[in-house]
Formats: sequence, structure tokens, C-alpha cells
Amino acid sequence: MSKAERIGRRAIKVANSVVNLCVLVTILLLLSFGVYALWDSHQIFGGADAANYTIFRPSAEDESYSFQQLQAINDDVFAWLTVYGTGIDYPVVQGPNNLYYVSRCAQGTHSFAGSIFLDSYSCRDFTHFSSIFYGHHMARGVMFGDIGQFVRRDFFEARRYGMLYFGGREHGLEFFAFVHTHASDTSVFRTAIEGGEQQQAYLDMLLDRAIHTRDDVPVTIDDRLVLLSTCSEASTQGRDILIGRITDELFEDTFETDNPERTNPTRVIDRLAALPMWASVGMIVLPCLLILLLVVLLYKKRAKKEKEKRK
Repeated sequence: MSKAERIGRRAIKVANSVVNLCVLVTILLLLSFGVYALWDSHQIFGGADAANYTIFRPSAEDESYSFQQLQAINDDVFAWLTVYGTGIDYPVVQGPNNLYYVSRCAQGTHSFAGSIFLDSYSCRDFTHFSSIFYGHHMARGVMFGDIGQFVRRDFFEARRYGMLYFGGREHGLEFFAFVHTHASDTSVFRTAIEGGEQQQAYLDMLLDRAIHTRDDVPVTIDDRLVLLSTCSEASTQGRDILIGRITDELFEDTFETDNPERTNPTRVIDRLAALPMWASVGMIVLPCLLILLLVVLLYKKRAKKEKEKRK
């Protein structure tokens, strides 16, 4: 074998080693990124879970001391919102503007999940004809993640009631319409609507544009409306809005059971995402380790063949 051939074979061997090394490094980087992404997602969704606020939930009898504790932490907390049969069961805050609680939790600290918050132009005593709540659309039914499911007729029909706590007592909520619109739709996103004619025109507009309505709910301008708004999966600037009215009558939560998971049966992807952290990490790490082992075995097999050729 000539010197040039030996140099050529050595160069090829070095190149193969470099390629194999790059493959291994790439796999390890992807593995690290996957684990970090899963951990980060776990932190965000875990921090936004309604179960974290259960200890602060006001009682039905009087103003709970636990709720007062949350108010002592952050005096922007003033109400509690529950939509029966969903994951929506959160304290409500109101900030100086509609961006303040987009990235702050109910305790007032930074959080990518934000909070459920009342429009800064709405009244905390809900004396306005229309009041708007905002919350992020998140997977696993976290925050306002379940609002989008009301586009399904069966989901809308099965979930009619909720509860709104403010002013030291609970009030009923009866949901009668579901609307899909654009984020910049000023005809829908209105507060402090005054005058009987304007209020009737606003109510008629909501009912006309609704995807679903309940004909057996006699809504009038004497009612106080609540709009629960969140981002929509249907379009980038789309908004899904569940609309209800505040009532003095309290409604039974027929979805409430001993099972802490009060939402509808989750999709397979949500069930996987709700696994314990160690199980979720394992589902990423194990396949990556198997791929890494396969690459190593192939590398050793190739090295063995080259060694046998040289003999």
C-alpha cells in the first residue's frame, strides 16, 4: 500500500470518527433540550394549576379566612370564578391595566401563565351591564384552556352553571352563549354600556353572533353579563368567549365528586402531559438512550469490520 493510500484511509477514518462524534453530540444536545423543555413546561403548567389555589377558595358560608390571606398577599384579589365541569376554579384579580396580570400570578409575582383578571375598566362590584374576564388559553384545562371546548355543542349543553364569589358571598352564574370573534372587535369588547337602548343593542348583537345559545334563558337588560375571553385555536387573533349572567340563585355543581380531576375526560396527549415529572422525563430520556446505544453499537460493528479487513 502506497503512502498516499495510507493517508487517504487515515483521513477517511478520521472523517468517520468526526461524523460519529457529531451525531453523538447532536443526540445529547437534543436530549438535554428535550429534558429542559419538559421541565420548563412542567413548571409553567404546574404553577398555573387551579389545585394550587384550593386552600384560598372562599367558603359558601362566609368570607373565608383563607381567601382573606390571599387578599393580604395581594390586594388586587377581589373575587373567585368557577365554571362547573371545567378546570376553571381561580381567584380573580384586577390590575391598573389589561397587561399587568398577563404575566403575573394571583400572588402578584411573575408567572408566564398569568392570572384570571377582570378588565381594568369594569367595576369590582359588577354593577356594569357587561364585565369581561381574561385568561390565557393553556393546555390541560389550565387557566381558560377549557373555554375553547365550548365550541362543541355537547360540551356547551352539559356545562350550564358556575359560581362567582365577590362582596363576601357567592353568586350563581348561568352561561347562555358562546361567541367566536377577533381580538380587535370593539363591538364585543365593551364595558360600562349605559342606557337601555345601547344595552339591548349590545345583547342582541351578542346573541346574533353566537355560535351556541340557550333559548330557555330569558336574558334581559336587567341582568348583569359576564364575558370569559381567551385566545382561540381557530385563528391567530381569534378569541373564544363564554357569556353568562350573574344570578342571586346558587346552582349545584353536578360535576363535583371525590375525584380531584373535575374536568371532562382528557385527551391522550393531555393525559401524558399530566404524568409525574419523573415519568415524563423518562419517556424522553429512554428513547434517546436507546438511540445513543444503537449508534454506539453500529460504530463498534463498523470498527470491528475495518479491523478484520486490515488482517
